[in-house]
Amino acid sequence: MMKTTLTLSALFAACLLATPVTAKEWKTVRFGVEGAYPPFSWTDASGEIKGFDIDLANALCQQMAVKCELVAQDWDGMIPALLSRKYDGIIAAMSITDERRKKVDFTEKYARIPNRFVAARGTELMLTPEGMAGKRIGVQRATTHDKYLTDNFGSNVTIVRYGSADEAYLDLKAGRVLALLADASAIDQGLLSKEGGDKFEYVGPALTDRQWFGDGMGIAVRKGDQDLRAKLNEAIKALRANGKYQEINQKYFKYDIYGG
Repeated sequence: MMKTTLTLSALFAACLLATPVTAKEWKTVRFGVEGAYPPFSWTDASGEIKGFDIDLANALCQQMAVKCELVAQDWDGMIPALLSRKYDGIIAAMSITDERRKKVDFTEKYARIPNRFVAARGTELMLTPEGMAGKRIGVQRATTHDKYLTDNFGSNVTIVRYGSADEAYLDLKAGRVLALLADASAIDQGLLSKEGGDKFEYVGPALTDRQWFGDGMGIAVRKGDQDLRAKLNEAIKALRANGKYQEINQKYFKYDIYGG
């Protein structure tokens, strides 16, 4: 009896190994997008979401020959909604960091942009624990900028966290925070290029430390969806090779955001 059981078990295992593992046939790809972080994404007066990430998502779907669906999601719920299968990938200017890699996988980067502090012209801000002591600095909640401030200045600085970049810009203009930390492209488009933007300027150096800002911006997918990750990587390379990526880049930025 024992011999027969072992033989049947062996046969069953052999059958499993012989059965090909088929990848999911992706006919539709749903992307989680924020819609509140220009120029990557914003929501216009009619409720339509526009921006670099939106155009890139549609171009990727066209390249992969799949239907594209965009799902609006608040930033701080982005990864939980992906894991609960509200959508299949996140394309929302999300930095590729080791901490996020514990929960999700990322494609290769599709952009890399420096991060900057911005404040009213003439503001004196020493970027040291002593110089930041007692200062109110704004960031978007649950971002790499939030973590950078927390890790580098700790209890010395008062961190004011916002649900969206637009809320942060309003408080900076009203003087409720001394400065903001965000990526330079968002500050350019959301603040400096707007009416009254000439009253503000960058403070301190550009920040690109991998420990906090990762390896550029990538598309997040669930760890089990390696086939989708591979398809997206191929599509990103194809769009850069055929010039479509550069076309979208030039529509929203005056410089190459892909980075080195």
